[in-house]
Amino acid sequence: MTEINQIHHFHQVQQEFFKSQQTKDVIYRITALQKLKAVLKHKEQEIYDALANDLGKSEFEAFITEYQVITGELDKYIKKTKKWASPRKVRPSLLNFPSKACQYPEPYGNTLIISPWNYPFQLALAPLIGAVAAGNTVILKPSEFSTATSQLLQDIIDEAFIPQHVKVIQGDAAIAKELTSLKWDYIFFTGSPPVGKAIYQAAAKHLTPVTLELGGKNPCVIHESASLKVAARRIVWGKFLNAGQTCIAPDYILIHESVKREFIEHVQTEINNFFGENPKESPDFPRIIRKQHFEKLVEMLDDQQILIGGDHDINSLFIAPTLLDEPSRESTVMQQEIFGPILPIISYKNQGDIIQWIDSYEKSLGAYIFSNNTRFEQWFIQRFSYGGGVINDSIVQFVNERLPFGGVGNSGIGNYHGKKTFETFSHIKSIVHRGIWLDIPVKYAPYDGKLNIIKKALRWL
Repeated sequence: MTEINQIHHFHQVQQEFFKSQQTKDVIYRITALQKLKAVLKHKEQEIYDALANDLGKSEFEAFITEYQVITGELDKYIKKTKKWASPRKVRPSLLNFPSKACQYPEPYGNTLIISPWNYPFQLALAPLIGAVAAGNTVILKPSEFSTATSQLLQDIIDEAFIPQHVKVIQGDAAIAKELTSLKWDYIFFTGSPPVGKAIYQAAAKHLTPVTLELGGKNPCVIHESASLKVAARRIVWGKFLNAGQTCIAPDYILIHESVKREFIEHVQTEINNFFGENPKESPDFPRIIRKQHFEKLVEMLDDQQILIGGDHDINSLFIAPTLLDEPSRESTVMQQEIFGPILPIISYKNQGDIIQWIDSYEKSLGAYIFSNNTRFEQWFIQRFSYGGGVINDSIVQFVNERLPFGGVGNSGIGNYHGKKTFETFSHIKSIVHRGIWLDIPVKYAPYDGKLNIIKKALRWL
C-alpha cells in the first residue's frame, strides 16, 4: 500500500469506526487511556533514549518536560473523563418555564493531530489524550525531523490502540499536505505560523474547526526594580532549556539601561553554574535538531556583537548559550523567531521604548516581566496582548494545567491543557427539556394585546 493509499485507507476506516459509536462509550475511552499508560510505563527508558537521540536531552530534562507531563495528564484523564463527559445541568430560562437545561459534551468525530519536533513526545501525546478522552478517533502525524521519537510514537500507538481508533502516519510535508486536504471533524496543529496558515486554509475548505498552537517573538522585559540575580537564573533556565527550541522561550530581552551591565554579569555566572565553563561538554545542554536549523541560527550571529558564547560546532550540532548586544530591528535575528540558544539584549529608557519594540511585532505566544513594581506589572499586562506569561519567571505558565495554554492572533487559535483539552475536542450540545404540565399561551399567535404582557414579564426576569 502506498503512503497516499494508506492515508485514505485509515481515514475511511476511522470514519466507519466512529460511526459504530464505540468511542462514545466512556468506559471504552478510559480503558484505552489505561492501556496507553501501561505501554508508556513499559517504554519509559526507550522514550528517554529517543529524545536523547533526536535532541540530546538529558534524562532529567526529558522527564520533567516530556514524560511526566504526559503521565500526569493520563492520570488526570483516567480519573476525570467520566465526570467531564457527563451532561452538565445549567440554570433554565424562565421564558421556557417549566423546563430543564443541559449541556451534553460530544466528540467531534475524526480528528487529525500534527505535532512538532521540539518536544516531540509531549506535544504529540498531550492533545491526543484529550481527543481520545473526548471520544474521537485520531490520526497523528508526528514531525519527520525527530525521527527516533516519531518511530517510537508509532510503536507506542500501535501497541496501545487499534488502528481504527488511533493511528500514526509518518511522513514529510507532502504527507501533511495530503492529510490536510481530507475532510476532518477537527484539526489540531502545533508548529510555525506560516505552516499554521496553510493548514487553516486547507481546513476552511471543509469548514473544519482548528486549534493552531504557533509561536512568535516572546518579549522578556526587565524593569529597573527587578531582582537581577533571580532574573538571570530564571531566564537562563527558561531560554536555554531544550537549547532554546521552545515556542514560549524568551526571544529577546528589553532591559532598563541602568541595570543592563549588572544583569549581563549575572547571566554569565548562571550559564557557568548550569553548564560549566564549556557547555559543549555538559551532559545537560541539548543540541539543535538538524543541520538546516543549525545553519539558520549560525547566520543570525553574523555581524552581531556577542557578549557571551557564540561558539558552535556543526558536527555535533552544538551552539553555545549566546547573548547578543543591541541588535538592530532590521537584523536577521530580530526579524524572525529565533528558536535556539541565542538571546538578544536591548536596553530601554522608558515605557515608550518598550511599546515601540513590542508593537513592532505580531502578538506573541508568551511574554515575561521581571519587576518588583506592581504598577509597572499591571501596566504591562493591560497594555499588551499575548497568549500568556509570567511575572518574575519564564515559561512556567505551561506547568499549571488549570491555565489554558494557547496563542492569540499570529501566535495561535484556541487553547488546551488539562480539562481544556477535553473541551477543545468536544462539541457542547445544548438541550432544553420542556415540561408538558403547563403551557403558557402568551407566546402563541394571535399576538393582539400580548406585547405589553411580554414586556412586563421580561422586566421581572
